Amino acid sequence: MIKGIGVSLCALLLAGCAAGPEVARAPVAPSARYVAMGSSFAAGPGVTDSADSPATRCTRSRDNYARQLARLRQLDLVDVSCGGATSTHLLGPWNELAPQIDALTADTALVTITIGGNDVGYVGRLFAASCKGGSELPASAAAMCKGMAARQQAGGPSASLPAIPTEAAWATLAVSLDRITAEVRRRAPRARLIFVDYVTLLPSGASCPQVPLSADDAASARATARRLAQETAAAAKRAGAEVLRASNLSQGHDACAAEPWANGFVPSQGGAPFAPYHPNLAGMTAIAAALDRMLGR
Repeated sequence: MIKGIGVSLCALLLAGCAAGPEVARAPVAPSARYVAMGSSFAAGPGVTDSADSPATRCTRSRDNYARQLARLRQLDLVDVSCGGATSTHLLGPWNELAPQIDALTADTALVTITIGGNDVGYVGRLFAASCKGGSELPASAAAMCKGMAARQQAGGPSASLPAIPTEAAWATLAVSLDRITAEVRRRAPRARLIFVDYVTLLPSGASCPQVPLSADDAASARATARRLAQETAAAAKRAGAEVLRASNLSQGHDACAAEPWANGFVPSQGGAPFAPYHPNLAGMTAIAAALDRMLGR
């Protein structure tokens, strides 16, 4: 398995440097077909209003980064992102949902993907670690922990998470990412493919009341976030795709920052309803603006 790659100059400029197959960076014209795939970090749960009427279990927001980008550039968006999705759900069906990859057509001009966190239990572990505070947590957070405990007792997906992602889980994710890029190239050969990695959730230093984690749990979560960014960049490089490094872009805008682009586990005083440990509206807007710059004019 290919491990992490170093941060290059173009990564700092938000676009990945592809050393894989040469793929044209074709202009994306107004009205072009745009397919957005991924998990909740693409769907945008808790960000303003639902994009679907009636709302669905995918929790897609009308202001997630894909929908904001589509409005900025007048694109014909097909948003199949879905909260809880893993790479398996991009490639295959998920109960009543078709494979996300089925949204691709030969005339698709742009594809964005945010995926991988659920494959390795990234946010699930953050929830579990945050619930260790028990009675010290405010009522809203304690209620979330109670619900998670009930799901664990029922054998939910977080019930069997190991302490840290295993190397087998990372290897499986790498294979899945390669399968996804191969399918995108096959089904939409002229599409511009951009991976959007995960926004930074945790501060690099001391925590805050919004992030009730021990130092060890925070360090473990930061290591998982770094590995996710590395695996995403490596898969994009192998496929000659691009990367928007939201992980870099959001540095200094973590859940403890003065201007956060992501939510912590505990709402701020007077804060609006939100999805814990997920991007907020400011984060989605920043990603959309960065994608707009990447696409050029």
